[in-house]
Amino acid sequence: MRFQRSSTPDKQKVQHVSSKAVNYDENSGVFSLASTASNLHDISAYNSWVVEHPSALGSFDKMMKAAKGMRIVVFLDYDGTLSPIVDDPDLAFMSNEMRAALREVVTYFPTAVISGRSRDKVRGFVQLSNIYYAGSHGMDIMVPKASELDESDMLFQPAKIFLPAIQEMRIVLEELVRKIEGARVEDNRFCISVHYRNIVREEDYVILEEKVKSVIEHFPEFHLTQGKKVLEIRPSIEWNKGHALEYLLDTLGFSDSGDDVFPLYIGDDRTDEDAFKVIETRGHGFPIIVSSTPKDTKATYSLHDPSEVLTFLLRLARWSKASS
Repeated sequence: MRFQRSSTPDKQKVQHVSSKAVNYDENSGVFSLASTASNLHDISAYNSWVVEHPSALGSFDKMMKAAKGMRIVVFLDYDGTLSPIVDDPDLAFMSNEMRAALREVVTYFPTAVISGRSRDKVRGFVQLSNIYYAGSHGMDIMVPKASELDESDMLFQPAKIFLPAIQEMRIVLEELVRKIEGARVEDNRFCISVHYRNIVREEDYVILEEKVKSVIEHFPEFHLTQGKKVLEIRPSIEWNKGHALEYLLDTLGFSDSGDDVFPLYIGDDRTDEDAFKVIETRGHGFPIIVSSTPKDTKATYSLHDPSEVLTFLLRLARWSKASS
């Protein structure tokens, strides 16, 4: 679904639904119909959902008032947050505008990207060196060296023992998936992603799921999870994006800092919910879901899409600059 930003002063986007114009106000996060459309119920449901999870843009001043005097630490997912979801995962490039906004944010706040992608791949997409990267849903964390005197970056890889089995499984899956049109296997180092976004026939997806499950049966130390048009195979260890958030806060020296640390986490996928839960448990911080449709979430606030993430990050950096 394509969105176009208008040039009107109230910052509205125009979305076309069933050939009818739909106005979207990014400040309130609310849709309104210019005329009756067949999916009026969907728009009403989204607007009701936004009442429960207010727009982080419309709530920005309120959020920053709560964070005044606090130390904000920024955490971001990659796909669907810093970049749009695309058919080919290798082409999920980050825009230059987003990179510039992120560079501004990093100037004022400790910032980490926690992604299901391999750490090297997401670092290649972001292309910024002064960021903390956690790949494979937090199972591969790199903390940049503190000074030039340090010999290398610090790595934390709690699933390293599973690497041989992961590579063995990847080879088997690639052979099986090669025969299913529209499916592909992505090696994310400590987890394996089997993408089916480009599968056309329902029966092909059923076959794919059966084949993936048949492989996992021979590797009991792994389990299957599901994301946006992707099946993910991960080691069955007690580690997720929430644990990665806690580890990074600890590594950065914020774990014992009391109530003046405000983690701000923006993500769009169900795997980000583990990080949202950690912030909820802490009792302070900003969990923000990126979604254009209603969904169950532990997030307090919402953003509609990556373009709104861009706007939010720019406002965050400029707020910090003005406050310093």
